[in-house]
Amino acid sequence: MGRTEARDLLERARAEFAPDPGANRTVPLIERGEAGAGVLRALALEERAVVAADRRAFLRLAERAAAMPRCAAYYAELARGEEVAAGRLEDFARAVGAVADAAEGARGREDGPGGGGHGHGPEGGGHGYEPRPGCQAYPAFVAWLALNAAPAGTVLALAANFSAWGGYCARIAKGLREHYGLDDTACGFFDLFATPSPEYEETVLAAVQEWSDAGRIDEAAVRRHGRLLRSYEAGFWDALLEGQEDQEGQGARKGRER
Repeated sequence: MGRTEARDLLERARAEFAPDPGANRTVPLIERGEAGAGVLRALALEERAVVAADRRAFLRLAERAAAMPRCAAYYAELARGEEVAAGRLEDFARAVGAVADAAEGARGREDGPGGGGHGHGPEGGGHGYEPRPGCQAYPAFVAWLALNAAPAGTVLALAANFSAWGGYCARIAKGLREHYGLDDTACGFFDLFATPSPEYEETVLAAVQEWSDAGRIDEAAVRRHGRLLRSYEAGFWDALLEGQEDQEGQGARKGRER
């Protein structure tokens, strides 16, 4: 199989598993500057867990794909990308902590002496935070793939999902700069995924070609994994927004009680 055919397989997977344009309610809110500080804080903290789990899953997939060096290189590259992302994520978490503290300070002034929260600190408010099941279902499934699925069946599904994720990251980075005043350092986590390097695309294509040449791409598995990844991705964003809605509802009830 030639590189053109590998690219065709990849593009077809990306088209088949592209998210419904209206399914994600959270990214448009950030893009327009309408998401509360709680959503940004939860995004940073949930991603901490996702990045750490995905890195370990990709390393496991690289080990299991050792007999196919191009595929193993693809998963190893994904793991290295998660290492870089982890560092950049901390910059975002610190910036979000400042945004959240500013928002709580404003509420405290409105509430009068003693009002407002306790602050989120320089690390983005990780203390006492409990991950949300809807957000962590995605990395749990990636971990399942790493342990149970044939590596050949995951390449196309993951690549298609990362394409959608990269589009979300580009929109988030734009919104963070335009509406929340975040700088390039704070947006670096999202920039990393929004503009993947040409080398990444070549690594994906090489892995797809290797598996296809060996006749080991299970199209049924690709469809199943791609569908589930898309669903768990959507659940991640829904869980972020539902958390904000719950908090806003509690705040409104407290306001009525006063």
